[in-house]
Amino acid sequence: MKRLNMIAFDADDTLWHNETLFRVTQDKFRDLLLPYHDAEWIDKKLYETEMRNLALFGYGIKGFTLSMIETALELSENRIGGDVIQSLLDAAKEMLRAPVEPLPHVKDALDYCRGRFDLMIITKGDLFDQESKIARSGLDEYFKHIEIVSEKNAGVYRDLLDKYELDPKHFLMIGNSLKSDVLPLLELGAGAVHIPYHTTWQHEHVEVDESESKPYHTLEHIGLLPALIEESAWME
Repeated sequence: MKRLNMIAFDADDTLWHNETLFRVTQDKFRDLLLPYHDAEWIDKKLYETEMRNLALFGYGIKGFTLSMIETALELSENRIGGDVIQSLLDAAKEMLRAPVEPLPHVKDALDYCRGRFDLMIITKGDLFDQESKIARSGLDEYFKHIEIVSEKNAGVYRDLLDKYELDPKHFLMIGNSLKSDVLPLLELGAGAVHIPYHTTWQHEHVEVDESESKPYHTLEHIGLLPALIEESAWME
């Protein structure tokens, strides 16, 4: 890894809380459907509906809400009442209006990185929702570029590197998902830092052989990023 020109950050669950909102809403959804099925089956069917709908709705709260409604209709055999549908819509609106609070140490890490490197956000999800969260977070001033994409894979990252004329060897990605923020970058020859969040959506889970040496760094929290950069060859 040579000297960095650009550091990119994932947004949800890297810069601020996100998955916890989905977990709280899914708990409400499960409680509403318990008269029809047991909790494990409700969770299973909701996840199957989400996966089936990803290609149509993409990632984000709106697609999640439509999948909840579809699953509720399916599991109740269309007997679900309008009051339940309204409860799901209200829960979705609460998610969309929820405060966006940066995670601990985020501002300190960004203060360190700003001025030393160009910074970018690369996040996936609904355009309107992601733009709103970035604005409400108060962190937008740190970033030279903001990219909201429909998916995160090697092809998407390759296109972004080409767009900004970046050499992968001078590019570092920071994120909480091995599947979306780490492994695709390693495939391209870029660097990656994994900062696990305390809960991860099932779709983002990947199996990694713990016996193998890892060509990426893992940090307990983002506040350790400046020390990692100082100790590495990225400043040379």
